[in-house]
Amino acid sequence: MQEKVSKTQFKAKALELFRQIESSGQSVVVTDHGVPTIEVRQYRSIDRNPLDILRGSVIEFTAPTDPVSVGEWEALK
Repeated sequence: MQEKVSKTQFKAKALELFRQIESSGQSVVVTDHGVPTIEVRQYRSIDRNPLDILRGSVIEFTAPTDPVSVGEWEALK
């Protein structure tokens, strides 16, 4: 769950929020009049292996070799 803070709160607690982001890895969304405008998160190097980026992202892998019906394929478009 991302924490949301207003610009005013962010300005007052920026260093505290930076420490929180560094320690937890969770991002913080800064809002302007309740509308999300900026996300502050930990820096991630661009030079990452694509497989490392996807690691842990598959939630369910059921029967990957089963054929997909035409109806299912159309729904996936």
